[in-house]
Amino acid sequence: MTTPPTGNELILQYLTSVPAWYLATSVCDQPHVRPFSFAAEQDGKIWFCTATTKDVWEELQENQRFEATSWWPGHGWLILRGIAGLKDCANDNIRQAGYEHLTALGEHYNGPNDPTLTFFSVESPQAWICNHDEWVPVPLP
Repeated sequence: MTTPPTGNELILQYLTSVPAWYLATSVCDQPHVRPFSFAAEQDGKIWFCTATTKDVWEELQENQRFEATSWWPGHGWLILRGIAGLKDCANDNIRQAGYEHLTALGEHYNGPNDPTLTFFSVESPQAWICNHDEWVPVPLP
């Protein structure tokens, strides 16, 4: 019998089992939400990928708090809150995976070490799996 996923593994399952999920930022009391689709784990943390040329990166520079949500049909939805760790120390495997993912979406970069390609970690995460009746906390380290 397989043990059901927990913690980061459960969060990644929700984020990678759908074509897109949504990340929200807030600057000057104005929320901003957009689709994201890359998530990976390194050193016990979840990492996301974006570009330094995108509004989301500028918004995270101003206010590092964010919230992400993913609805996985038949499983409920995930709410993930955290603080963006803006120090990009993604390893080579994560960089390659993020680069391949974004270029498959039609974005253009000069390889996985392109300086405009950047990765941020989820710091101080809080997560819940939700349905219409309850929010179940996801235990995280």
